[in-house]
Amino acid sequence: MSQTHHLHVDGGRLIKRYVSWSRGEHRREWAVLHRVHARRPDLVPEPLEADLDADPPAVTMGLLPGTPLTDDLDAGQQAAFARSLRRLWSVPCADLPARRDHPAELHALMTRRLAGLDLPGPAGEAAHAARSFLAGLRLAPAGTTVLGHADPNLANYLWDGQRIRIVDFEDAGRSDPEFELADLVEHLAARRADWTAFLTTFDLDGDRLLDARRLYAVFWLHMLRPGGPAEHRNPPGTLEQQAERLLNLL
Repeated sequence: MSQTHHLHVDGGRLIKRYVSWSRGEHRREWAVLHRVHARRPDLVPEPLEADLDADPPAVTMGLLPGTPLTDDLDAGQQAAFARSLRRLWSVPCADLPARRDHPAELHALMTRRLAGLDLPGPAGEAAHAARSFLAGLRLAPAGTTVLGHADPNLANYLWDGQRIRIVDFEDAGRSDPEFELADLVEHLAARRADWTAFLTTFDLDGDRLLDARRLYAVFWLHMLRPGGPAEHRNPPGTLEQQAERLLNLL
Protein backbone atom coordinates (compact mmCIF):
# COMPACT_ATOMS: atom_id res chain seq x y z
CA MET A 1 0.00 0.00 0.00
CA SER A 2 1.42 3.36 -0.98
CA GLN A 3 2.29 6.04 1.54
CA THR A 4 -0.19 8.91 1.43
CA HIS A 5 1.75 11.49 3.44
CA HIS A 6 5.03 12.51 5.06
CA LEU A 7 5.25 13.61 8.71
CA HIS A 8 7.64 16.17 10.20
CA VAL A 9 7.82 17.09 13.90
CA ASP A 10 8.67 20.71 14.63
CA GLY A 11 8.77 21.28 18.38
CA GLY A 12 5.30 20.47 19.68
CA ARG A 13 3.79 20.56 16.21
CA LEU A 14 3.30 17.85 13.61
CA ILE A 15 3.36 18.89 9.94
CA LYS A 16 1.61 16.47 7.61
CA ARG A 17 2.43 16.86 3.91
CA TYR A 18 0.28 14.88 1.50
CA VAL A 19 1.86 12.73 -1.18
CA SER A 20 -1.49 12.25 -2.90
CA TRP A 21 -4.58 14.39 -2.51
CA SER A 22 -6.71 13.70 -5.57
CA ARG A 23 -9.66 12.76 -3.38
CA GLY A 24 -9.39 15.93 -1.34
CA GLU A 25 -7.83 14.09 1.59
CA HIS A 26 -6.21 17.26 2.95
CA ARG A 27 -9.44 19.25 2.95
CA ARG A 28 -11.41 16.38 4.45
CA GLU A 29 -8.90 15.88 7.27
CA TRP A 30 -8.72 19.59 8.06
CA ALA A 31 -12.52 19.88 8.21
CA VAL A 32 -12.98 16.77 10.34
CA LEU A 33 -10.20 17.72 12.76
CA HIS A 34 -11.84 21.11 13.30
CA ARG A 35 -15.23 19.50 13.79
CA VAL A 36 -14.08 16.89 16.29
CA HIS A 37 -11.60 19.07 18.19
CA ALA A 38 -14.25 21.73 18.79
CA ARG A 39 -16.44 19.16 20.55
CA ARG A 40 -13.97 16.55 21.84
CA PRO A 41 -10.67 18.46 22.19
CA ASP A 42 -8.91 15.65 24.08
CA LEU A 43 -9.71 13.01 21.43
CA VAL A 44 -7.87 14.21 18.30
CA PRO A 45 -4.90 16.45 17.42
CA GLU A 46 -5.52 20.19 17.62
CA PRO A 47 -5.65 21.64 14.08
CA LEU A 48 -3.22 24.57 14.06
CA GLU A 49 -2.82 25.75 10.48
CA ALA A 50 -3.15 24.51 6.92
CA ASP A 51 -1.86 25.32 3.46
CA LEU A 52 -4.55 23.53 1.48
CA ASP A 53 -3.75 25.08 -1.91
CA ALA A 54 -0.01 24.36 -1.83
CA ASP A 55 1.65 21.66 -3.92
CA PRO A 56 1.90 19.51 -1.90
CA PRO A 57 -0.74 20.65 0.60
CA ALA A 58 0.02 20.48 4.30
CA VAL A 59 -1.84 20.43 7.60
CA THR A 60 -0.16 21.32 10.89
CA MET A 61 -1.54 19.92 14.12
CA GLY A 62 -0.59 19.43 17.74
CA LEU A 63 1.24 16.35 18.94
CA LEU A 64 -0.59 13.75 21.01
CA PRO A 65 0.79 11.58 23.81
CA GLY A 66 0.63 7.80 23.71
CA THR A 67 1.87 4.80 21.78
CA PRO A 68 0.07 2.97 18.95
CA LEU A 69 -2.19 0.09 19.86
CA THR A 70 -1.18 -3.45 18.94
CA ASP A 71 -3.34 -6.52 18.42
CA ASP A 72 -2.76 -7.83 21.96
CA LEU A 73 -5.15 -5.33 23.56
CA ASP A 74 -6.13 -6.14 27.12
CA ALA A 75 -9.61 -5.62 28.58
CA GLY A 76 -8.78 -2.13 29.84
CA GLN A 77 -7.56 -1.01 26.43
CA GLN A 78 -10.62 -2.46 24.72
CA ALA A 79 -12.90 -0.60 27.14
CA ALA A 80 -11.01 2.65 26.53
CA PHE A 81 -11.18 2.02 22.79
CA ALA A 82 -14.95 1.60 22.92
CA ARG A 83 -15.29 4.86 24.86
CA SER A 84 -13.19 6.75 22.33
CA LEU A 85 -15.20 5.44 19.39
CA ARG A 86 -18.47 6.40 21.06
CA ARG A 87 -17.14 9.90 21.69
CA LEU A 88 -16.11 10.24 18.05
CA TRP A 89 -19.47 8.90 16.91
CA SER A 90 -21.30 11.49 19.04
CA VAL A 91 -19.91 14.37 16.93
CA PRO A 92 -22.56 15.71 14.51
CA CYS A 93 -21.81 14.69 10.93
CA ALA A 94 -25.01 14.99 8.87
CA ASP A 95 -23.50 17.75 6.70
CA LEU A 96 -20.22 15.92 6.05
CA PRO A 97 -19.57 13.77 2.97
CA ALA A 98 -19.74 10.01 3.26
CA ARG A 99 -16.54 8.30 4.31
CA ARG A 100 -14.27 6.91 1.64
CA ASP A 101 -15.30 3.40 0.55
CA HIS A 102 -18.77 3.71 2.04
CA PRO A 103 -20.87 0.52 1.76
CA ALA A 104 -22.29 1.07 -1.73
CA GLU A 105 -18.94 2.30 -3.04
CA LEU A 106 -16.97 -0.63 -1.60
CA HIS A 107 -19.55 -3.13 -2.84
CA ALA A 108 -19.33 -1.76 -6.38
CA LEU A 109 -15.53 -1.60 -6.25
CA MET A 110 -15.14 -5.20 -5.11
CA THR A 111 -17.67 -6.44 -7.65
CA ARG A 112 -15.62 -4.86 -10.45
CA ARG A 113 -12.24 -5.98 -9.16
CA LEU A 114 -13.18 -9.59 -8.45
CA ALA A 115 -14.84 -10.11 -11.82
CA GLY A 116 -12.66 -12.64 -13.59
CA LEU A 117 -9.97 -12.57 -10.89
CA ASP A 118 -8.08 -15.86 -11.04
CA LEU A 119 -6.40 -16.80 -7.76
CA PRO A 120 -4.47 -19.97 -6.89
CA GLY A 121 -5.64 -22.76 -4.59
CA PRO A 122 -7.94 -21.95 -1.65
CA ALA A 123 -7.88 -18.26 -2.56
CA GLY A 124 -9.56 -19.15 -5.85
CA GLU A 125 -12.33 -20.94 -3.98
CA ALA A 126 -12.73 -17.92 -1.72
CA ALA A 127 -12.85 -15.54 -4.71
CA HIS A 128 -15.57 -17.67 -6.33
CA ALA A 129 -17.61 -17.60 -3.11
CA ALA A 130 -17.00 -13.86 -2.81
CA ARG A 131 -18.41 -13.21 -6.28
CA SER A 132 -21.59 -15.08 -5.35
CA PHE A 133 -21.85 -13.13 -2.10
CA LEU A 134 -21.36 -9.78 -3.83
CA ALA A 135 -23.94 -10.61 -6.48
CA GLY A 136 -26.57 -11.24 -3.82
CA LEU A 137 -25.62 -8.54 -1.33
CA ARG A 138 -28.34 -6.00 -0.61
CA LEU A 139 -27.27 -3.70 2.22
CA ALA A 140 -30.23 -1.81 3.65
CA PRO A 141 -29.81 1.81 4.78
CA ALA A 142 -28.05 2.10 8.11
CA GLY A 143 -30.15 2.57 11.21
CA THR A 144 -27.67 4.98 12.81
CA THR A 145 -25.37 7.58 11.27
CA VAL A 146 -22.04 8.35 12.94
CA LEU A 147 -18.82 10.15 12.14
CA GLY A 148 -16.64 7.34 10.83
CA HIS A 149 -12.88 7.33 11.21
CA ALA A 150 -12.43 5.15 8.09
CA ASP A 151 -8.78 4.27 8.77
CA PRO A 152 -8.74 1.64 11.53
CA ASN A 153 -5.11 0.61 11.35
CA LEU A 154 -4.29 0.11 15.04
CA ALA A 155 -1.30 2.45 14.61
CA ASN A 156 -3.83 5.30 14.37
CA TYR A 157 -5.03 4.81 17.96
CA LEU A 158 -2.70 6.16 20.66
CA TRP A 159 -2.85 4.70 24.18
CA ASP A 160 -1.42 6.73 27.09
CA GLY A 161 -2.28 4.26 29.82
CA GLN A 162 -5.72 5.73 30.50
CA ARG A 163 -7.34 6.84 27.27
CA ILE A 164 -7.09 6.36 23.52
CA ARG A 165 -6.78 9.23 21.09
CA ILE A 166 -7.35 9.02 17.34
CA VAL A 167 -5.29 10.28 14.38
CA ASP A 168 -5.47 10.19 10.56
CA PHE A 169 -8.78 11.48 9.22
CA GLU A 170 -8.00 11.64 5.49
CA ASP A 171 -10.93 9.37 4.63
CA ALA A 172 -13.33 10.19 7.48
CA GLY A 173 -16.98 11.06 7.00
CA ARG A 174 -20.55 9.90 7.52
CA SER A 175 -20.80 6.21 8.24
CA ASP A 176 -22.57 3.76 10.56
CA PRO A 177 -21.39 1.76 13.59
CA GLU A 178 -21.62 -1.65 11.91
CA PHE A 179 -19.51 -0.61 8.95
CA GLU A 180 -16.90 1.11 11.12
CA LEU A 181 -16.54 -1.88 13.43
CA ALA A 182 -16.38 -4.32 10.53
CA ASP A 183 -13.59 -2.23 9.01
CA LEU A 184 -11.75 -2.41 12.34
CA VAL A 185 -12.04 -6.11 13.20
CA GLU A 186 -11.31 -7.30 9.63
CA HIS A 187 -8.27 -5.04 9.21
CA LEU A 188 -5.05 -7.02 8.88
CA ALA A 189 -3.50 -5.04 11.73
CA ALA A 190 -6.24 -6.18 14.12
CA ARG A 191 -6.60 -9.76 12.96
CA ARG A 192 -5.16 -11.58 15.97
CA ALA A 193 -7.16 -9.64 18.58
CA ASP A 194 -10.26 -11.22 20.10
CA TRP A 195 -13.02 -8.67 19.51
CA THR A 196 -15.92 -10.81 20.76
CA ALA A 197 -16.47 -9.05 24.09
CA PHE A 198 -15.67 -5.66 22.56
CA LEU A 199 -18.42 -5.98 19.95
CA THR A 200 -21.03 -6.97 22.54
CA THR A 201 -20.66 -3.57 24.22
CA PHE A 202 -22.32 -1.89 21.21
CA ASP A 203 -25.96 -1.97 20.16
CA LEU A 204 -25.58 -3.31 16.62
CA ASP A 205 -27.56 -4.78 13.75
CA GLY A 206 -26.00 -8.24 13.69
CA ASP A 207 -26.92 -8.99 10.09
CA ARG A 208 -25.49 -5.71 8.84
CA LEU A 209 -22.31 -6.21 10.87
CA LEU A 210 -21.80 -9.70 9.42
CA ASP A 211 -22.35 -8.53 5.85
CA ALA A 212 -19.99 -5.61 6.39
CA ARG A 213 -17.34 -7.95 7.82
CA ARG A 214 -17.74 -10.22 4.80
CA LEU A 215 -17.35 -7.23 2.50
CA TYR A 216 -14.12 -6.19 4.20
CA ALA A 217 -12.84 -9.77 4.17
CA VAL A 218 -13.35 -9.71 0.39
CA PHE A 219 -11.46 -6.41 0.25
CA TRP A 220 -8.45 -7.92 2.03
CA LEU A 221 -8.51 -11.01 -0.15
CA HIS A 222 -8.17 -8.69 -3.13
CA MET A 223 -5.44 -6.63 -1.47
CA LEU A 224 -3.41 -9.79 -0.71
CA ARG A 225 -3.66 -11.28 -4.20
CA PRO A 226 -0.37 -12.05 -5.98
CA GLY A 227 1.00 -8.67 -7.01
CA GLY A 228 -1.56 -6.89 -4.83
CA PRO A 229 -0.76 -3.84 -2.68
CA ALA A 230 -0.66 -5.81 0.60
CA GLU A 231 1.15 -8.94 -0.63
CA HIS A 232 4.74 -7.83 -0.01
CA ARG A 233 3.91 -6.34 3.41
CA ASN A 234 2.74 -9.66 4.83
CA PRO A 235 4.42 -13.05 5.39
CA PRO A 236 3.91 -16.00 3.03
CA GLY A 237 0.64 -17.78 3.66
CA THR A 238 -1.34 -14.64 4.55
CA LEU A 239 -3.44 -14.92 1.38
CA GLU A 240 -4.38 -18.50 2.24
CA GLN A 241 -5.26 -17.47 5.81
CA GLN A 242 -7.43 -14.68 4.45
CA ALA A 243 -9.17 -17.10 2.11
CA GLU A 244 -9.98 -19.38 5.05
CA ARG A 245 -11.24 -16.42 7.10
CA LEU A 246 -13.48 -15.24 4.29
CA LEU A 247 -14.92 -18.70 3.66
CA ASN A 248 -15.67 -19.05 7.38
CA LEU A 249 -17.48 -15.68 7.41
CA LEU A 250 -19.47 -16.70 4.33
